[in-house]
This record gives sequence, structure tokens and C-alpha cells, in this order.
Amino acid sequence: MTEREPSVASLLSGIVGDAQTLVRQEIALARQEIRQEISTAKDAGISLGSAALVLVIGGLLLVLALAQGLAYLLNWPTWAGYGLVGVVLAITGIILLVAARKRVQAIRPIPEQTVETIKENVAWIKERTTSDRV
Repeated sequence: MTEREPSVASLLSGIVGDAQTLVRQEIALARQEIRQEISTAKDAGISLGSAALVLVIGGLLLVLALAQGLAYLLNWPTWAGYGLVGVVLAITGIILLVAARKRVQAIRPIPEQTVETIKENVAWIKERTTSDRV
């Protein structure tokens, strides 16, 4: 009995089939990894949002306690303590708003260097195409 050796065509089709299977398995693995990362990111986002909410509530309670404490310590009416804390927070907010506004105004939505480079490239292409016709 002589064993028949596989033909080149059958070897190539086997290699192609194996490559297709490998690619499918890699795609399935990538999809699974992406699903896991999305789930992890979602859980992290929920945790971050919960932490931010607790911090906001804690900060609000601290501001209320500060206003009450100032009014008590300075022997002022309660409204005066809240007014003082409100004014300080408003001034701080205005300062932060002005600084943020300056930073926003400094943003250039159009990349100037890229626009300039594109203009130069267009001019170069026009020069090359018109000089080739002459």
C-alpha cells in the first residue's frame, strides 16, 4: 500500500481554511475582550458617578455647616452667615469662570498649521500640473 501524497491544491486549500478559522477565532477573541472592557468601563463610570454625587452632597453639607458655624461664632443672624459664605463662593466662582473663559477663547478650532500646509500642498500640486502641460 502506497500512501498517496496530498496535492498542492489540497494543501493550499487546507492552509487557507486554517487561516480563515484563525482569523475568525481572533475576531471572536477581540469581540470578547472589547465586551469585557466596555463592562469594566461601565462599572468604573458608575462608581465614578456615585463618588461624585457623594462628594457634591458632602461639599454642600460642609458649606451649610460653615455658614451656620460662622453665624454662631460671630454671633450674627443665621442669614448673615449664609450671606457671607454665598458672597465668598460667588466671588470664587466668578474668578474661576473668567479664567475658564480665557482658556476657552484661546482654543483654535481650525488647526492653522495644517491649513497652511494644505494650502502649500495645493499650490505645489497646481504648479506641478500646470508646468507638466506646458
